[in-house]
Amino acid sequence: MSLNALTTTLDKLLKLHMSLLDLSKRKTNIIKASEMDQLDGVLKDEQRHLAAIQTVENDRQIHSMQYAEWNGGSFDEPPTLLQCMETASQEEKETLSHWHGKLTSIIAELKEQNELNQKLVYQSLQFVNMSLSALQPKEEQTNYTRPNDDNKVSAPSRSLFDSKA
Repeated sequence: MSLNALTTTLDKLLKLHMSLLDLSKRKTNIIKASEMDQLDGVLKDEQRHLAAIQTVENDRQIHSMQYAEWNGGSFDEPPTLLQCMETASQEEKETLSHWHGKLTSIIAELKEQNELNQKLVYQSLQFVNMSLSALQPKEEQTNYTRPNDDNKVSAPSRSLFDSKA
């Protein structure tokens, strides 16, 4: 088995990750603009990308196993690119190292972008919770009660609207 099948699969994997990174950056702008309708569409696109990445990753595992076996390697599980490099010739090692570097850098950038999106969503959630707390303040107890009083009568819950008015 030649290196071509493996590098073709790695190229597909890289393109899918780059496309997923573009979606992630678009998602950042959508979160900043609070456009929830568009966010739903981006999330669906991300799910499709993840399914495609999983399919191509399965192909990569098959091709890397075939490549490693072709080069005399023996693995119980599909080998990683680094493990494939151990069985490769010097020229093929450079090619695999090149692909490893590209994939590693795009995945690191994607991870960083997703962490930013997670922080933005968390801040948005905090803002929503703060807004809800401002609209429904907790009722403070206006009467004095003994701290050890077991016959406590709970105050009726307070509504935003006065039904007696």
